[in-house]
Amino acid sequence: MTQTGADNILISYAPATGEELWRGEYGDVAEAVSRARRAWPEWAARPLANRIEMVRRFANQVRKCSDELAELIAQETGKPLWEARTEVDAVVNKVEISVQAYAERTGKKKLDSALQGSAAVRHKPHGVMAVLGPYNFPAHLPNGHIVPALIAGNTILFKPSEKTPAVGAKLIECFHRCGIEQDVVQLVIGGPEEGKELVAHPGVDGVLFTGSAQAGIAINRKLAANPGKIVALEMGGNNPIVVADTPKVSDAAALIVQSAFTTAGQRCTAARRLIVTEGMVKPLMAELLPLTKSLLVGGPFDEPQPFMGPVIDNETADRLGASFIELVTAGGKALTHMRRVDPDKPFLTPGIIDTTDIADRPDIELFGPILQVIRVPDLDAAIAEANNTRFGLSASLIGGSPDDYARFWANIRAGIINWNRPTNGASSAAPFGGIGLSGNHRPAAFYAADYCAYPVASTEMEQPRANIGVGLKE
Repeated sequence: MTQTGADNILISYAPATGEELWRGEYGDVAEAVSRARRAWPEWAARPLANRIEMVRRFANQVRKCSDELAELIAQETGKPLWEARTEVDAVVNKVEISVQAYAERTGKKKLDSALQGSAAVRHKPHGVMAVLGPYNFPAHLPNGHIVPALIAGNTILFKPSEKTPAVGAKLIECFHRCGIEQDVVQLVIGGPEEGKELVAHPGVDGVLFTGSAQAGIAINRKLAANPGKIVALEMGGNNPIVVADTPKVSDAAALIVQSAFTTAGQRCTAARRLIVTEGMVKPLMAELLPLTKSLLVGGPFDEPQPFMGPVIDNETADRLGASFIELVTAGGKALTHMRRVDPDKPFLTPGIIDTTDIADRPDIELFGPILQVIRVPDLDAAIAEANNTRFGLSASLIGGSPDDYARFWANIRAGIINWNRPTNGASSAAPFGGIGLSGNHRPAAFYAADYCAYPVASTEMEQPRANIGVGLKE
């Protein structure tokens, strides 16, 4: 949670306790851009091997402070310590994945062409990149932009979410401790206004964004008349998880819980809609509802460790509670009520609601532990319902035959399509992104290299050689 204090100070509070965690001054966007522009030529001119060595040193710095960073992530987001530790591991692992991705996606090519010289393809960095990070994975997701952009030769202006500035500051501290100059990777503290200023600044060559569709659309609209600025939008989803015929009902229930309620439902790939064929509804609910009610909700350092912590702040908890009530009022049937554990803190128990009878189900991303159940007659109807969204990030089929999955895969509109696996937990070694309101066709993770550098085609000869063989006067 955050609050603006006196004298242009941003204050962060731990959602699980309400205690002040961190405070810092708002950044000067114009000054930060100026410094980044001055630092860029020298950083871009460094040999690739040197830039790779520097980000590997960064990984070692993160390893050295892994416990401290995990505890900070747990405090500032409220997620359980076990999950915060997996995020730190992802930060470290991202470095070698990015090195490999740069080689595969943006490596050099040279083709000899006899008397025509040689043809070459190389890549250049864009320049100064603004990275706008989210609060749900405040280290891993911005790091997924920053590391490949640094390898490519860009300088970075990182504005963390105003709800998780402490983790952002710690991440940048690790970059500086490894020897990367302070002007090459800068922290810009601020809220929406600082984000807008970074997006619009003429000295920023690219905007790498992870967050809500609403904010992403605003960025896209702002830069619509500026095609020279690279924009990569990684947004949310109204993700379906479809259950067809399967004898493994308890496993299906576990996959649904993992998909819908990990990170308190605060993942862009979280399952929002559970679409179930009629024959599976009764046996599935007999497993799913008791399992959901048994989930531990608690603070990040509780023992035993909880399955999920609070949502990010009280405002978010209030909004989610209102959304649950609105769905019931519109004709939904609460199967497991979402409850506020503490009226003064943002702890919510998972809620499951049957929305089959709601005529016009809202196509929005409810970013929290709410799962909507939709009953359908068969798999074809399930596929049609799964596609009944403007989003297109993640989708999973649970059960069914190989032929069923082939039909599902061929017809589902999403950038991530899984079978008998959760909708979330995507690998950084694969592309990560969606279509529709989920992104702008610039997937991140392994494909982040694509938007961190642009290809340059060349034809080259060591000496000029040419003649005009036709059309000359005798």
